[in-house]
Order: sequence, then C-alpha cells, then structure tokens
Amino acid sequence: MSSGVEQARLPARWEPVARRVVDLLVVVIALLVLAIPMLLIAMLVRLGTPGPALYRQQRLGRGARPFTMYKFRTMRTGGSDAQHRELIARELQGEDTSVNGSWKIDSDPRVTRIGALLRRTSIDELPQLLNVLRGQMSLVGPRPCLDWEAEMFPAKFVERFDVPPGLTGLWQVSGRSTMGTLEMLELDLAYVRSWSFWTDLTILLRTVPALLRGHGAR
Repeated sequence: MSSGVEQARLPARWEPVARRVVDLLVVVIALLVLAIPMLLIAMLVRLGTPGPALYRQQRLGRGARPFTMYKFRTMRTGGSDAQHRELIARELQGEDTSVNGSWKIDSDPRVTRIGALLRRTSIDELPQLLNVLRGQMSLVGPRPCLDWEAEMFPAKFVERFDVPPGLTGLWQVSGRSTMGTLEMLELDLAYVRSWSFWTDLTILLRTVPALLRGHGAR
C-alpha cells in the first residue's frame, strides 16, 4: 500500500563511483583546454573594474556542509545583497517577482559590463571546475546555495543536500532564471529522488545546447 510519499531511488553501488570518475576526467580535460582562455578572462575582469578576478563565496554542499565556491567576479566590489535577500524571501512566500520573464534582479547595478557578458554565457562559473576537482561539487547536481538561503527554504526541501551541488543541473537545463526559487527547489527534489548515473549524463548532454541558446541565463 502506497504511503503517498515519493521514495528516493537507491542507486547501484557503481553509480556514485562512476560519477566521480566522469567528474575527474571531464574536469582535468577541461582545465587543460581552458587554462589559457581562463587566464585571459581573469585579466579582462581585473582590467574592467577594481577588485580580484576570482570571487570567493561560502556556499553549502552535500550534507549542508560549507565550502568556498569560486567564480569569475561579475560585480563591483562592496555592493549590498539586501535586494537579493528580499527577492528570495518574497519568492519563497509565493510572490511572483519576475520581470520580463526573468526571476533575477532586473538591471542589477552591481553587475559590471564584462560581468553581464560572463553571466549570459555562464563563463563566470568556469572556476567551479576547481570545486569539482576538489570533490566539493559534482558536474551535475542542485545549485550550491548560500547559508541564508538555506535558512529560508521550507523544511521539505532538505533532501536537496543529500547529493553534492553541481556545476549544471536540472534547473539550469529547464529554464534557469525564467523559473522562481520554489520551482528550482521542486526540480532539486525531483533530481535527488530519481538520481542515476544516466540521469547525470542526460543533463550534461542537455547542458551544451542550453548554453549555446543562452536561454534563461542572466
């Protein structure tokens, strides 16, 4: 008799191992190929506005354990995140905060000119390859969230921390910023409860055309 609660799929023993092997293979190859382009991007970020090329921020990983996530800096230094916090709080209360089809802050004054380009192309996330290499993230998984975001999430979404956060994921290939936070969290649960090695491969394959289209990136 069904309990009415969806049960998470139990992966085969080889699947987590296979995922880590694929993570390492892809990351090592990517870093070898992208090393020089990433250095050039870092120089452009430094030349664009004062501040470091890499942005370091504490995020929550598997088991809600904190780690330092890396990104290319896309914002001016010293900006306040008060508007972002307010936006997330309103979304989690069920309010529609979308503007022109996007749930991100409209015309965010903190974002630099080069930063806007890096965000649209998702190039700003390339340094997260280092997080994958260190085992703090995987290629595929839920978006690594901030600690204050996690404190706002309804309790039923705690399962999203049962797997490592990802460089890409179901949210990214399903619409990204065209979807609100609650929709993202529901996708996280769907991903965690049906996770398999083959699911990850499918999402990786869907990521390539999603990046080329730039749909939902902002």
